[in-house]
Amino acid sequence: MNIMVIGCGKIGATILSNLVAEGHDVVAVDNNPDVIAQITNMYDVIGVCGNATDCEVLEEAMVSKAELVVAVTGSDEFNMLSCFLAKRMGAQNTIARIRNPEYNDRSLGFMKQQLGLELAINPELMAAKELYSILKLPSAAKVDTFSVRNFEMIELKLKPDSVLNGMKLMDLRSKFNANFLICAVQRGDKAYIPDGNFKLESGDKIGLTAAHSEISKLLKKMGILQKQARNVMILGGSRTSYYLAKMLTSSGNSVTIIEKDPRLCEELCEAIPKAVVINGDGAQQELLLEEGLNSVDAFVALTGMDEENILVSSFAQSKNVPKVIAKVNRDELIPLAEHWGLDSFVSPKKLIADILVKYARALENSAGSSVETLYKVMDDKVEVLEFSVKSDFPKLNIPFKELKTKPDTLFAGIIRDRKTIIPTGEDMLLSGDKVIVLAANQRINNLSDILK
Repeated sequence: MNIMVIGCGKIGATILSNLVAEGHDVVAVDNNPDVIAQITNMYDVIGVCGNATDCEVLEEAMVSKAELVVAVTGSDEFNMLSCFLAKRMGAQNTIARIRNPEYNDRSLGFMKQQLGLELAINPELMAAKELYSILKLPSAAKVDTFSVRNFEMIELKLKPDSVLNGMKLMDLRSKFNANFLICAVQRGDKAYIPDGNFKLESGDKIGLTAAHSEISKLLKKMGILQKQARNVMILGGSRTSYYLAKMLTSSGNSVTIIEKDPRLCEELCEAIPKAVVINGDGAQQELLLEEGLNSVDAFVALTGMDEENILVSSFAQSKNVPKVIAKVNRDELIPLAEHWGLDSFVSPKKLIADILVKYARALENSAGSSVETLYKVMDDKVEVLEFSVKSDFPKLNIPFKELKTKPDTLFAGIIRDRKTIIPTGEDMLLSGDKVIVLAANQRINNLSDILK
């Protein structure tokens, strides 16, 4: 598919990387010649240097042939205008990065309609939503949600004292008397879609799926359920911090934000009057302790520097804060952070890349199903996809035990009439179902790809 990406900063470069890996033909547009030179050296893309609100630049980038245009510069207004012009000049679909809370709070639907946008993406808001989900279920390192929260996949890392150590997967349901499925395991650098004979070990990262209502009950039976984080300290006054603090205070949580920019502190005080905003350098350990680090339920590091987020999070962990989460955009730093004992991270650029990959796959084909959600888990080694099953899917009403599926793939869940089903061999797909599929070390474009 022909795709144009406007703006090649951190998020743009990550989107480019993922789309090229998917096999798309990508044109990169940026007004900085050094950025274009770097991008074209790193990736197999066409680079165009110039202003994407200039019609001649868009013509040079072959906008009329673009099946998708994605604008992710640092300016909301520039992104909206470039998408508007691209659509007028023949682009089929347009997506703009729109981050300003004023646009996202009230007028977004109207602007999308007037500008002809198919999608507006907000990395900071998406990151805040993911953080909020983890803080509501702090036992999990990561929480991925499907179909309006009816079905969830959580990631857990097995500690040395875990009751799951040494257990075979086939024995788990009877032991805990719960409806769940361990559908993915990462051990070291390898990811597995395990069968019933797979034996769990300390240090494994597991992906566990269940209905939302079942998750807490199951974690309690396993002895690893942590209470929801009610008292939260946030380091950094970024847009992500704003969105997260607004969600938390609206739910009755106590929130303290530490930010060293006085002007930003004033803006946060005005925008979120229920939050406590401290003007100070959160990298100073004494300040964190003075503001009650030892008594909070969770600490979330959201500064613009990955290294600072990791270091201060490690300090919070050393003070036995029950839940610590760090924003880390650079993938190469995550193994270091994990070595220091951190296990929960959020990456806005990765969230957006997953959305764009999903959207591009949905545009490419339908084949009796359409992809509605896509997550990359287990350090991107496993894909989790949610498909809507259409009436022309060729394998309707056939029990799973009679279907031949490819290795390292799995039907992990069905959502039917808002009811969650953890499938057995007797279950089958019906038209209108939503089905969750896992695939390790391979790409699934549509539901038929899982079948032999």
